[in-house]
Amino acid sequence: MGLIIRSSAIHAAGCYTTSPIRKGARVIEYTGRRLSKAEADQACEESPITYLFGLGDGSKVIDGHSMAMFINHSCDANCETSEENGRVWIRAIRNIAAGEEITYDYCLYDGGGDEARCNCGAGNCRGTMYSPEEMRKRQAAARRAAQPAGSKKAQA
Repeated sequence: MGLIIRSSAIHAAGCYTTSPIRKGARVIEYTGRRLSKAEADQACEESPITYLFGLGDGSKVIDGHSMAMFINHSCDANCETSEENGRVWIRAIRNIAAGEEITYDYCLYDGGGDEARCNCGAGNCRGTMYSPEEMRKRQAAARRAAQPAGSKKAQA
């Protein structure tokens, strides 16, 4: 299987396959320097672009610097990630045709106030790269913050 980097309609550059990939196949490993979350936050503080991939509980991250860092997010992805023995693999969740852009759902969970807007263009696009669970948490926090300080719900 061959992969190439070229322009993407989703975001700047993307990773594309040059040959068909069968469902279930490992496409590429997400590799890079391993850092604690605190080290990554400090190292990336001034950087507008990061390629961090959270491991396990999120206390460790991979600072990605390989071809896998060009895989864009899509709400209708053709791949997913799996962590196996501390390694992160991008795996096909359906058959992928030659020439197709490789994508996975980033399911972001940490980003402060960043909106993390999604540009995937999928029919089922949720408008953000944050996971559905993270969006529920953020919406609940926003509702709590919007309630008057003296209301019964705010005191509960």
